[in-house]
Amino acid sequence: MKVVFWGTRGSLPAPLSAEDVQAKINAAVMRIREADIKSPDARQKFLSSLPQSIYGTVGGNTPCVQIVSKSGGNLILDAGSGIRGLAANTPIPKSKRYTILLSHLHWDHIQGFPFFAPIFNPEVTLDIYSPFSNMAECLARQMRPPFFPVEFSSVKQRMNFYAITPGTEFEVAGVKVNCCKMCHPGASYSYSIREDGKKFIYATDMELYIESHIHDPLVEKVFRDADVACFDSQYTLGEAVEKINWGHSPFAYAVDFASEMGVKNLYLFHHDPSHSDKKLNSILQSAQWYAKFIARKAVNVKLAVERTEIEL
Repeated sequence: MKVVFWGTRGSLPAPLSAEDVQAKINAAVMRIREADIKSPDARQKFLSSLPQSIYGTVGGNTPCVQIVSKSGGNLILDAGSGIRGLAANTPIPKSKRYTILLSHLHWDHIQGFPFFAPIFNPEVTLDIYSPFSNMAECLARQMRPPFFPVEFSSVKQRMNFYAITPGTEFEVAGVKVNCCKMCHPGASYSYSIREDGKKFIYATDMELYIESHIHDPLVEKVFRDADVACFDSQYTLGEAVEKINWGHSPFAYAVDFASEMGVKNLYLFHHDPSHSDKKLNSILQSAQWYAKFIARKAVNVKLAVERTEIEL
């Protein structure tokens, strides 16, 4: 399967400001040597050598992750603002069917849904799954006047809603799916996606209490031995102390939990909207150091960055 990140921010979108762009340009200019501008090839080599925090961005869209199965099935995890970019940059599946899994119904995870162009295509069908029985009602609420010009009733007939049971694995879009409840205000669910012996974990919006979670047999079943996982790691440890019961985790807890569960590759996810690319890069470096020297078992730590593609 292929995994694509289309939105990795938490809470609300966080586009780059003019000051952010200027800071990146200034940082790049400060690194230039005379040899770096002697030819087009030299300039390109220089640009390619810049760190991602200067030459790129983790992105500003709220959560949306795409899974493309070996059979061509399209599975979408959450409908944050990143889902608009997914529709704009990928073709409609040959089956003309999308499957959406919702972790929960907080606004940053559904706010992109009214802007997901395929919902207005009369040939497209959407199958929407979550453990919440009021999915349709919540999606409709944000499309009511005066909040949106097109009402949900005009597109609802092309959608099917399925309430799922945590711990009961099912097959959809060519992959096997399971989920478990995590600690978050109003509840949030983490998903495991399996295909051909490979496992991907989508675990957004969770406040990790390591000891309680590792002794939960359902959590163990969902998380154990994942090849790739993206975990809520919105806070530094200092921020987490000030935000107990807000429903999110510091990066160190994410690393600890991934290590305990035997996760091979961890992507830090649900980035705080106040964290710049420079700040996120420093968090990544701290997390990698922590994983190397403190964590019980080795885990490869990276940042979840918009448009990143992972092959499993």
